[in-house]
Amino acid sequence: MKVLIDGLSDTFDNRVRLGIMSMLMVNDWVEFTSFKTMLDLTDGRLASHLKVLEGEAYIEVQKQFIGRKPNTSYRATAQGRKAFNDHLDALEKLINLRSTNGEKQSENEETKP
Repeated sequence: MKVLIDGLSDTFDNRVRLGIMSMLMVNDWVEFTSFKTMLDLTDGRLASHLKVLEGEAYIEVQKQFIGRKPNTSYRATAQGRKAFNDHLDALEKLINLRSTNGEKQSENEETKP
């Protein structure tokens, strides 16, 4: 079974990081507060997952002030986009394998006397 999961990334095995990257794949930049609201996370929990992705160089951080308020935004790097797409491709292969095996099993059940 190990061969089947070789393409999966340990970085994305957590649902929070999967959610973060999913949001970044369809948006140029996402603000910290948007992640917090959409994923229903505390500041600390969100920050720890963002730090993991930043440590892998999968996301880029932009810090600025809007008026007098700090604003932190994130975007996926080219490396992060590739790694996430590779992860999704591996998941798709697993799903397709399940579908194929399910069809074979169904055919076998139909041919039994």
